[in-house]
Amino acid sequence: MHRPIEDYALVGDEQTAALISRGGSVDWLCLPRFDSPACFSALLGDEENGHWRIAPKDADGDCARRSYRSGSLVLDTEWDTDDGSVRVTDFMPQRDQAPDLVRIVEGIRGRVTVHSELRLRFDYGSVVPWVRRVDGHRVAVAGPDSTWLRSEPDVHSWGKDFATHAEFTVEEGERVAFVLTWHPSHEERPALVDPYESLEHSLEDWRAWAGHCSYDGPHRDAVLRSLLTLKALTYAPTGGIVAAPTTSLPEEIGGVRNWDYRYCWLRDSTLTLGALLSAGYLEEARAWRDWLLRAAAGNPADLQIMYGLAGERRLPEQELHWLDGFRASRPVRTGNEAVRQLQLDVYGEVVDSLALARRSGLEAGPHAWQLQLALLDFLQEAWSEPDEGLWEVRGQRRHFVHSKVMAWVAVDRTVRSMEEDPRLPGDIDRLRKLRDTVHRDVCERGYDAERGTFTQYYGSRELDAALLLLPRAGFLPADDPRIVGTVDAVQRELSHEGLLRRYSTTGSEVDGLPGDEGAFLVCSFWLADALHMIGRSEEARELFERLLALRNDVGLLAEEYDPVAGHQLGNFPQAFSHIGLVNTAMTLFAHGPHGEAG
Repeated sequence: MHRPIEDYALVGDEQTAALISRGGSVDWLCLPRFDSPACFSALLGDEENGHWRIAPKDADGDCARRSYRSGSLVLDTEWDTDDGSVRVTDFMPQRDQAPDLVRIVEGIRGRVTVHSELRLRFDYGSVVPWVRRVDGHRVAVAGPDSTWLRSEPDVHSWGKDFATHAEFTVEEGERVAFVLTWHPSHEERPALVDPYESLEHSLEDWRAWAGHCSYDGPHRDAVLRSLLTLKALTYAPTGGIVAAPTTSLPEEIGGVRNWDYRYCWLRDSTLTLGALLSAGYLEEARAWRDWLLRAAAGNPADLQIMYGLAGERRLPEQELHWLDGFRASRPVRTGNEAVRQLQLDVYGEVVDSLALARRSGLEAGPHAWQLQLALLDFLQEAWSEPDEGLWEVRGQRRHFVHSKVMAWVAVDRTVRSMEEDPRLPGDIDRLRKLRDTVHRDVCERGYDAERGTFTQYYGSRELDAALLLLPRAGFLPADDPRIVGTVDAVQRELSHEGLLRRYSTTGSEVDGLPGDEGAFLVCSFWLADALHMIGRSEEARELFERLLALRNDVGLLAEEYDPVAGHQLGNFPQAFSHIGLVNTAMTLFAHGPHGEAG
């Protein structure tokens, strides 16, 4: 039986990340990048698909306690036994060349026997490597992959059932460090890292970064943990931020809504940029903006909703038939076919991000403005077309209201930029007319006057939580009756035990998929923002407090939550959820987060 999703903690080196359970097992790790094949895949299968557990011998249950060291991504997990107590410290040093996973075992009290079981399985648990001893290391090789395992001091290890085992005892103050290093199998072994020096350097690096956080309001620890998580989900070589480090964690247990989130979504761009800027992280914001410019370059008609870590465009979707999925939630997928979809909202999100960056002093040179004008030329005609919408539905294309509003945002931000700086080239009169045309079209065709709410798409009676973004986008003032009515309707009709669904999946053919899903956490953060903007701040703060309580014991959130079963759902940890947490804290306690609505 799989552990609940919230049982996991994250360690990473800003190029990949590992998920470690409360039982001390690394059950997910892709090497060398977030989107590489996993060498530990027990999360989506079983232990035979790869894991690495370090815990007291004969300890079948969870640890006694665990926590991150303050201001860092260094994880301490502690067990209490009849013989004493022991701590395992897990982290991934920021790499110079090769990725390393370091696990340091330290005696706290008494004398404890500890067991390590390392079962490497390359290519998502499908390939058993050949393991041999070389110069005191256990070396595993299969195809392009190679790992080297060593301990300091050296401890006795042996092979059994295609796994590497080790057993040793530690007394108070004694330490044993394990280092697992990956490198391409055709290359020489990379330089060895000192595990204890690496620990000190990692703590210094993370805490120095955390020290730049400018937010000093209520719940600062939660905000900082979310920012540290976003930093951990950043692919440092390019500045791209993955939606999550996992694939195929289900939106419904036993269901088919299982997607690969190890890529960078344009839909997150404005909210991500706003969260980083509002917390004082200018360099990270610049790196994300630069990634965005590179990814969006090219023919505007070819703009994708997501890209790979370096801006790759081809992300072919396939199913891994040998993995049973998390709690039998199949299929397990890699790649993401939604990359082919038309989502008009991304044009607005890209232009809004560029406008926000410009206002924040992140000038990008004339090429960014030329790109922006090219996107607007495409939208001149494309805005009136149906699309798949923000949520990547796999049903037919429709005239989604949120998509139209974001097209309006693209035009509006461009007009405003030209008004603020008359030196910028472009036909401002044409753009003003286009802005008015889109606004009028949405108000006439996307608003249900009888019910007093905007709708999910033209002519429908369905609702969509993305409508809560209309006041933030500046489409209408927050006190406009149409906005207030929409907030009330969305809260009433999409509520799931007080949290929000993205849209209704009951009796609807919008997303073209069977089954259901949980409450979408970022949508509940959006509801808190909208409630605050329409003057219901106390209600907004109460909702925010409830959302904070849904985080796991180390402060992490998945994509969704099942309020009936009381478990997190979807890929984990989810950048969008943590972005929502940061921005809502800024909205409620720091006089507005970012951007235009703002």
